[in-house]
This record gives sequence, structure tokens and C-alpha cells, in this order.
Amino acid sequence: MLDDRKLAVLRAIVEDYVSTNEPVGSKALAERHNLKVSPATVRNDMAALEEEGYITQPHTSAGRVPTDKGYRLFVDRLSQIKPLSTAERRAIETFLAGAVDLDDVVTRTVRLLAQLTRQVAVVQYPTLTRSSVRHVELVPLSERRIMLVLITNTGRVEQRVVELPEVIEDPRIAHLRAVLNACLDGCGLADVPDLVADLPERLPVEDRPVVATILSVLLETLVERHDEKIVFAGAANLAGADFTIGLRDVLEALEEQVVLMRLLGETTTDTPTALTVRIGAENPYLHGTSIVATGYGSGDKQLARLGVLGPTRMDYPVTMGAVRAVARYVSQILAAS
Repeated sequence: MLDDRKLAVLRAIVEDYVSTNEPVGSKALAERHNLKVSPATVRNDMAALEEEGYITQPHTSAGRVPTDKGYRLFVDRLSQIKPLSTAERRAIETFLAGAVDLDDVVTRTVRLLAQLTRQVAVVQYPTLTRSSVRHVELVPLSERRIMLVLITNTGRVEQRVVELPEVIEDPRIAHLRAVLNACLDGCGLADVPDLVADLPERLPVEDRPVVATILSVLLETLVERHDEKIVFAGAANLAGADFTIGLRDVLEALEEQVVLMRLLGETTTDTPTALTVRIGAENPYLHGTSIVATGYGSGDKQLARLGVLGPTRMDYPVTMGAVRAVARYVSQILAAS
């Protein structure tokens, strides 16, 4: 276990290195921070921290930089989440409250997180399997074609064109719309297949082919891989970042939805709204990066995750504060929608 003085030295090293991107020396530490010990004592403490694997010497200069282990201890024990200012909170609330639908909420959220943190922001769409049906709409397009619109409680809208086996009049469409909503309103999407299994048999014979066609398209919509729908913003923020892996590897990972989903999935905990920080080698799919993430949702139900991806040399207190605040505001918007 490190004593309080060595912990104070480690905190100072992390803060200085994140701020300056320059290896930190004992003389500079003693001058910048009120450590109340001589540079020689600081030098001895730095030697002990290096021996324990918390800092390392990147080249022959006298300075040291934090290792993944050093950042981990800093996040777990030495840092405090930096709350947003009143002005920042008001700006976030106003910006997100202007969203007109779920797509707009997600787009605004990912842009906002990237601007607040100067990192890459990643937002997962609410998964259909965790949502429930708010409304089903059938919109006539032609005599034998309709638009099936599924609206969930999270504001997500899924649209599919349905080719009908026969010509159908508007009154029949209105009747089928009412039947579907009476059957599905408020039910979880995972329960839809069981609820509609015998629905055609409960309808007049002449309606059964049309209903069977509509339900087939509806069920296809539910089984598609919506969980992998994810968006990111702020790739330009990586231009000046220092990664232990190549920037090209990071950019390629951002283009791969599967990699992003795995990165967010690795941050999932038993407490959905808890902040999770994965540093460096703790990210099995993208070493050399750090990710700060949390869940968001409606009420006490997590619907998806959002977070920030960047180099290990990250301002963790600021990033954690921004991720937590944005997730709370998004959850409030979804709960009120």
C-alpha cells in the first residue's frame, strides 16, 4: 500500500501530465505543488512509484509519465468527478430539450458529449428488445401497399413497407389498425410474437391473409439486429491525441459497429447508471485507449449506453462528470416523452 505522500505525488504527476503532455520531473512537481517536501524526497517517492509500476520513464529524460496502473489508482482513489457548472448544465438541458424525436435526441447527445469532453463520443440507440409498444400505425400507400409504423415507448420509430396479397379498402385498414393496437399497446417487444401468434385465427376469414402478411413484416422488424445501431462523433478530436496504438487502428475501430458495441458492452455493470472507466489494457478490443461509459434509460430501466473514447492521457474527472450529466438529462427526456 502507498502512503499518503506517495499518493499525493502520483496525483500531481497525473494532473501535470494530462495538462502538459510532457513527462514530469521531481523539481517541477516540488515547484508546482504544495507537497511540503524537498525535491530529493519527491525523487525518492517517484522511484518507489516507478518500482511499483504506477509511473514509467518514456525515454532518457528525467521525467516520468503515468502507466495504466497509475491512471487506474488515480481514478479509483485520488480523483473526484468534476461537476458541471450551472451554465453548462443549463446549456445541456436547453440543447437536448429541443430534440424533436429519438433520432434527434441521439444525434444531439453524441455531438454534445464530443464538444464537452474533446474526445470521441459514442451513443447506443435504445434497444428494441427492452422497449414496449406505444402505437402501431398502418398508412395506405396504394391499393395493395401500406406503410407499417411501429412506435416504441422510447420514441423509436421503425417503418416498413408491406406488399399486401389483395386490394384493401381504407375502412378495413382502420379496423386492422384498431385490432393491432388493442392487442399490442403497452406490451414489451419481446412479448409480441406470443401475443400475435393466434391473432389471424381470431379475425374474419377474409382478413386473415392480410393480417398474416402484416404480422410477418412486424416480426421481421423485431428480430433484426437493432442492438448494434450505434453512432459516434468527434473523430477530429483524435488528431492531436497520443495513443500507444496507431491512430489508424482507432479510426478503423470507430467504423466497426461490432467493435464499438463490444467496447460499450465491456463497461456494463450490475448497476446500470454507474459510471464505468476502462483504461488501456483493460479494453480487450482496443488497447491504448480509455473509455468512460454509463447507462441511460427511462425510469429505472436501462435502455442503452453512452460514453466517451479517447487516449489514456485523459482528463478523467471532467470526462466522468460530463458523461454522467448528459446520461441523466437524456434519461429525463426519455422518461418524459
